[in-house]
Amino acid sequence: MTDDADDVRRAFRDAVNMAPAELTRWLKTQDSKSVGVTRDGQKKSSAGGKESVGRASGEKIVTILRTKKADLTEDDIAHMRKVTGYVKRHLAQRPQSEPLEDSRWRYSLMNWGHDPLKK
Repeated sequence: MTDDADDVRRAFRDAVNMAPAELTRWLKTQDSKSVGVTRDGQKKSSAGGKESVGRASGEKIVTILRTKKADLTEDDIAHMRKVTGYVKRHLAQRPQSEPLEDSRWRYSLMNWGHDPLKK
């Protein structure tokens, strides 16, 4: 693994604060299934049974978290970069006026492996 890949891996570990089992449980909930957009750009609330981009990412994150460092692929590293960027951008959009605990903002971040309320 190159130094750059090591930097990506560290940033990913900082961004993803949910354990694999915790994220797996979350992805099975109705709250997880209720947020995000689908690959065709529809908001999840109007997309019927289609899986959101964030939930698909969450499943890949679980796999990455369970993969040994030496076995990570270039695709894994690319996805880790994508996750890190998403979490950073989404955290900057923190809502100011609504309770965060049951917010779509939090649920969306959790689909990407980051619970903003986790200490």
